[in-house]
Amino acid sequence: MKNFFTLLAFLIVSTGLLAQKADSIKKSTSADSLFNAMNSDNKHEPVAIFESSRLILSQSTETIKKNNFNVLIMHRFGDVGGDDGSGKSLFGLDYVADLYIGFEYGLTNNLNIDIGRSAKPDEGGLISLEVKYALLHQTSDESSPFALTLIGTTGIRPYGDFDRFSDRVSYFAQAIIARKISRRLSLQVAPSFVQNNLPLPDTLGSKKGFFSVSAAARLKVTKLMSIIVDYAHPFSSFRNSSRFSDPLGFGIQLVTGGHVFTMNITNARTANEINYLSNTTADYLRGNYRIGFTIARLFDFNHRENYQPRR
Repeated sequence: MKNFFTLLAFLIVSTGLLAQKADSIKKSTSADSLFNAMNSDNKHEPVAIFESSRLILSQSTETIKKNNFNVLIMHRFGDVGGDDGSGKSLFGLDYVADLYIGFEYGLTNNLNIDIGRSAKPDEGGLISLEVKYALLHQTSDESSPFALTLIGTTGIRPYGDFDRFSDRVSYFAQAIIARKISRRLSLQVAPSFVQNNLPLPDTLGSKKGFFSVSAAARLKVTKLMSIIVDYAHPFSSFRNSSRFSDPLGFGIQLVTGGHVFTMNITNARTANEINYLSNTTADYLRGNYRIGFTIARLFDFNHRENYQPRR
C-alpha cells in the first residue's frame, strides 16, 4: 500500500513536469493582496500555483507577500473509528488530537519568517521557528516552468522529561518543487530531511535523522473551491514496519474573501511536519483517521487608509 502511493505520487508529478505548457492565466480580482499578487497577465509575473501557503499536510510553494501577516489555525480531531472513535466520541469530535496556531510574515515578497505552536501533548508539543524562501517562480511565459521554495525549521519541545535541552530540539529542511499544469490542476513534490536530536519515538531502531518525500495535487472545481490530495512517505526502514503508516490526507479548500478554509480527512494526528513524518501510526483500515480543518486569514499592512480624527 505504501509503495503504491509512493509510486503514484512520483508518476503524477513526473507526468506533470513533462506536460504541455500551462494554459494562459486570466486576470482575476480578489479581496486581498495575496491573491492579487498571484494572478496577473504580465508575462514575467509569477503564476498562482496554489491559493494558500498551506495545503493539508504540506506547505505549498506560495509565500506571504511583503508586509503581509498570515494567521493559521490547524485543528485535528480524534479518531473517527477504531477503539476510541465511533458514536462514543461523536466520531472523534469530542477529542482534540492536535491544535496548531501559526503566524507567517512577509519580510519580502519571497522571504517569510514563521512561528508556530503545536499542542500535541504526548509528544511534548512543539514550538517551531521557520524561514521560507521562494527561490524560483513559475512564469506564464514559461521562462521558468516550475516554482522552487526552500524551507528551514527549528522545533523545540516545551514539555516532557529530557536529560538535556538539546534533546528537545528537532530540525526540518525541505525543497518544494511545484508546477501549475493547467488552469485547474497544480502538482508539487517535496524532498525533505528530518533530524530529531532525540529519536521520535525514542525506541530501539529509531534513528535521529531520515529523508522523506511528499507529493500533493490540487484540482480546481470552481473559481473558489478546490479538491486537494496530500501524501508523505518517510524513507526509513524503522518506519516501514506495520506499526507505522504513511501520512495521507484528502480535503476541500474554499477561498472566502481574505480567508482560505480547508476541511480535510487525514490519518496524521499532528499538524507539524517534524511530528507527523516522525511518528504517524494511525491507519485508515483501522478507522484511525480524523476530521480536521485549516483556517488561514491574511492581513495586508501595505495599504493603510489615512485616519482623520473627529473634531
